[in-house]
Amino acid sequence: MKIMIVEDDPISRRLLENVMPKWGYDVQFAKDGREAWERIQEHSAPNLIISDWMMPKMDGLELCRKIRLMKRSGYIYFIILTSKGSKEDVVKGLDAGADDFLVKPFDYEELKYRIKIGKRIVDLEQRIMTLANTDALTNVLNRRAFMERMSQEIQRAFREKTDLSLLITDIDHFKNVNDVYGHQSGDAVLIMFANQFKLFSRPYDFVGRYGGEEFVVGIPGADSIEVKGIAERMRKRVENMDMLLPNGSGSIRITASFGAACLQLNSDEDVDSLIRRADEALYIAKKEGRNCVRSADEKILQFRGTAEK
Repeated sequence: MKIMIVEDDPISRRLLENVMPKWGYDVQFAKDGREAWERIQEHSAPNLIISDWMMPKMDGLELCRKIRLMKRSGYIYFIILTSKGSKEDVVKGLDAGADDFLVKPFDYEELKYRIKIGKRIVDLEQRIMTLANTDALTNVLNRRAFMERMSQEIQRAFREKTDLSLLITDIDHFKNVNDVYGHQSGDAVLIMFANQFKLFSRPYDFVGRYGGEEFVVGIPGADSIEVKGIAERMRKRVENMDMLLPNGSGSIRITASFGAACLQLNSDEDVDSLIRRADEALYIAKKEGRNCVRSADEKILQFRGTAEK
């Protein structure tokens, strides 16, 4: 678990720096609330913050209030450290959104177990969020979770002026799989299909089930040319796979069509318009014969597959 220590006193910071790694935590430090706030907005924000109350530029309570107003998927457990120990101070800290309150000078063993309590709460929240955000059959993001993640990535792409691409893919003639082999086999094909995208994707790509046999892949950092190459490699991988049917009843081969779109950084494009453009490209891929890749960002037909129309 990632923990951030926010402490302006160098001696206190050094003491915590010496003891925290021994407890097995990934620890980072900030010298005041403003520095902590800047880091918290990054993609790899900590799950738990231990912050001094009285600090220059931004104190611990203001930092806590700003965190509680953030729109983010994961909860940040917040522990306040302070020499203020009156009942009024405790109430003030908790009212700002702090989860726990530890008065200085504190016992390090007590801090250790307060952190363990925070970790249990964070882990429970993450398990609940995983269940809420995951497609029950294929174990990729469900549609709502994918749309939320894609919206976040679009905002980041605009802010950092970086490329972001989207793929939408659909299994060709999937109804025939269900009709001929049964819905249990159809489910097995969907699971194997989704697993290929998870295995093929980079750590920062993300895969979702858009509905039925349609899947979506968010690809940060890829431009319109790169995303077509990625889609073509995925298409070939699917085309050449033997999909094993349940109960050892044999195997089948499938193909898939792909639509690609790259975020238009010189526009006010949102997640709905990006998906719409990728979906239009997928429609062209289906119309042009299936088992191929089409891009929303150019009219030239490329990467034609070899499947029968």
